[in-house]
Amino acid sequence: MPEIAALLMIVSGAIHASVNAVLKSGPDKLASRALIDMSGGLLALPAIFFFPAPDGAWGWLLGSFVVHGVYFLALVKAFEVADMSASYPVMRGTAPVFAAMGAVAFLGDALTLPVAIGMGLVTTGIVLSMIGKNLTAPALFWSLLTGIAVATYTVLDAGGVRAAPTTMSYIAWAFFVLGFGIGAAFGAWRGRAFVTYAQTHWKSCATAGAAGVVSYGLAMFAYATGDVPRLAPLRESSILFALVIAVLFLGERPDRYKIVGGVVIFAGVVTLLLSR
Repeated sequence: MPEIAALLMIVSGAIHASVNAVLKSGPDKLASRALIDMSGGLLALPAIFFFPAPDGAWGWLLGSFVVHGVYFLALVKAFEVADMSASYPVMRGTAPVFAAMGAVAFLGDALTLPVAIGMGLVTTGIVLSMIGKNLTAPALFWSLLTGIAVATYTVLDAGGVRAAPTTMSYIAWAFFVLGFGIGAAFGAWRGRAFVTYAQTHWKSCATAGAAGVVSYGLAMFAYATGDVPRLAPLRESSILFALVIAVLFLGERPDRYKIVGGVVIFAGVVTLLLSR
């Protein structure tokens, strides 16, 4: 049902913002990312024994693995050099546009006029919310690279979840492969510092890892039944939750552009919910 898929994406976006807040608040963001991913992989491990391997979708999964590695690295770098309220709108604002174009070109998804309008409103609202933020060139680069990576893995995972024998088989194997593979690589990169960091931060990162599994799992369930151009912008409603979190819990100051941007994003979400 289109309505159920849309609801899954909004819930996914809200949870996703919380996961990124944990990452942003951590003193060692690369170690935090490794812990979060490995926790998600550990949670997915039992599931791979209950669902068939994603035969027919291995190519999609391999591509997603490579792009997720780029995404996680770019995300960490962006949060290291900029406030969440500045970098998050850039990375999430560019993602739905590129994802929609990729889904239309490679998956044959439909892009209707109402969906295009709703997508445009969400992206415009996100861009408005970043006005007044002085992003340095490195911060802008890493934020844009994150957005492009998000769009790319969105298309790859949408293709993979549709090509797999069952939705759950792709979801389970994706979290296991991505979580352990990328998490272990980042952990090895940090070396002993990762072990020390894990001893004091494993609880918050494990919680974020579990939330991440739920968040992106819901998104992949939605992509299995709905078109990416309509659904991807709905997940970017996470920017509304991210801005609230940044203000209330990370001590970042709100301004009028964030308020106006939030209103425009909300209008885009409503348009997408009403579109067919």
